[in-house]
Amino acid sequence: MTLGNPTEPRFATDIITFYHPGFWGLDSAGDFRDWALKNPDRFWERVLDALAEAGVSGIELTFAPGDIDSALRAFGDAPSFRRELQARGLSVVSAFMAASEAPDWRHGDNLAAIVADAERHAAFLADVGAELLVAGLPMRQTFGTRPPFFVDAAYMTRMADIAHVAGEAVARHGVRLAFHTESNSTLWYERDIDLFMALTDPRYVWLCPDSCHIALGGGDPVAVARRHAQRIALAHWKDAVKPIDVELTIDETVFAQQQPYMTELGTGIVDWRGWAEAMSRTPGAGIVLIELDEAADPVAALRAGTAVVREARTLPSPA
Repeated sequence: MTLGNPTEPRFATDIITFYHPGFWGLDSAGDFRDWALKNPDRFWERVLDALAEAGVSGIELTFAPGDIDSALRAFGDAPSFRRELQARGLSVVSAFMAASEAPDWRHGDNLAAIVADAERHAAFLADVGAELLVAGLPMRQTFGTRPPFFVDAAYMTRMADIAHVAGEAVARHGVRLAFHTESNSTLWYERDIDLFMALTDPRYVWLCPDSCHIALGGGDPVAVARRHAQRIALAHWKDAVKPIDVELTIDETVFAQQQPYMTELGTGIVDWRGWAEAMSRTPGAGIVLIELDEAADPVAALRAGTAVVREARTLPSPA
């Protein structure tokens, strides 16, 4: 089977692609974060220059220092940020609400705070001309912890209820709310995704599948994309070395623990021809967001990634 839509997509990336301290001539992630928080204008200038050099025109804002607050400190307001991006042929396509910087969905008494945070993000996105807000569900707990925490129908129903309220709130800003399939979260396994999608209204809740994270959970990213194609507003294109084969400690270090299982596009186990074919049939087909967590040479990595995508989109895919 070949792709039904051979038109070249817009390429985008998550700002986390530029978080490797070596790219900034610094020794550690802490050093980079401290420097970037103190120098938001210099941080953004170099990121935007690198995007232009790599031929990538879209960005997804993420957790600090590549977040909304950083952009506001550097440029003053959303319209000024938008004009600076437009002058370079760039634009924001989405923003990710990091759980570490957002109200906790596991608590039942902070729905108002959750909605207010989502609306703040959505208002900014509307001002910069973007239409997608990406969120995640809470993390699982370390296996064996007592009392046990089960991702069951009751839990997922609570998550769906919150997602509906938040999705309706951001829709009033012209923004769609899509959920990311993060490793070791409660939206990780294929079964998690299917259950959450079944419990949510497709008018208000969308999906942002991450090919790497689904593979890290032992799932089939292509099968997930095909099953939920009509609800995929955006996808994260990332490769995986192999499924995570140990029980990780789920705490503030879990993201670092997952890092060795991730790799650049075309060097892992993701079926890019099948993924590209599935993505071509989704509402988010016009954007390819390449995610490269903390690339030491982000320009080279993005160029290599776009080459992998172009090849995958032009070659026959498995039936």
